[in-house]
Amino acid sequence: MAHDTAAPERLDREIAGLDALELAAGARRNPLLRVWSALWPMVTAVGIALLAWQAVVWSGWKESYVLPGPADTLPVLWDQLTSGRFWEAVALTMQRALIGFAVSILAGVLVGALVSQSRILRRAFGSLITGLQTMPSIAWFPLAILLFQLSESAILFVVVLGATPSIANGLIAGVDYTPPILLRAGKVMGLRGANLYRHLIMPASLPSFVAGLKQGWAFAWRSLMAGELLVIIGDTTSLGVLLSQARELNATADMISYMIVILLIGIVIDQLFGVVDRAIRTRWGLDSD
Repeated sequence: MAHDTAAPERLDREIAGLDALELAAGARRNPLLRVWSALWPMVTAVGIALLAWQAVVWSGWKESYVLPGPADTLPVLWDQLTSGRFWEAVALTMQRALIGFAVSILAGVLVGALVSQSRILRRAFGSLITGLQTMPSIAWFPLAILLFQLSESAILFVVVLGATPSIANGLIAGVDYTPPILLRAGKVMGLRGANLYRHLIMPASLPSFVAGLKQGWAFAWRSLMAGELLVIIGDTTSLGVLLSQARELNATADMISYMIVILLIGIVIDQLFGVVDRAIRTRWGLDSD
């Protein structure tokens, strides 16, 4: 009998020792090393992209005034970054993006919550939501311009229609993959209706929901860029307007510099979503780092 009780105690001590070693190893890891381990893949990717770009220029495929190389474009990009007009354009574009994405989140959560909790609504609108998600956002602009003319509302309309289905589908998928044992446990604990959804289903579906938000942002950002190229409102200046003006003037270096900025904004937002995703994984004990 003594032997039977000693074995579990010894196993517990060994597991505790392994946990302590793992925590100590994580604590000893140099913060600078962590930053470098996160940055070097991106730095390498940028270097490869610049080298490939320069190789295309060296090949003579296009004249330098049609396709300038990094040495000609990067100084133009720096000039843009030091221009007040440029930052006014970035501010307007980001304002539109944040407003459109916020409205999309509200609409997506509402639609996803209703559809995920009703079999009738699922059968009626489930395929429609997926169909809207696959529809090219640029196809909405003729209708948007017809309904709202050349206005901020036309751009917002297309951004919301582009992002909302992805957010709704992310929430629906998260609800669908909530473990049944959690639902039974919640009901045993007295959770019903809105409380069950708020305190159990929503937290359980959070990883899938964040993935839906990330995809929704990608659709919103692409819809916004298309909208700013097609819907030019008065004398307002946005990234899309600057890009369109550079194209009309055949200022290829300026055009590429604006494209780089649009790409960098997308990368930064993706990194922010990555931070949220890692925080969720850490909280759930899924982060092995």
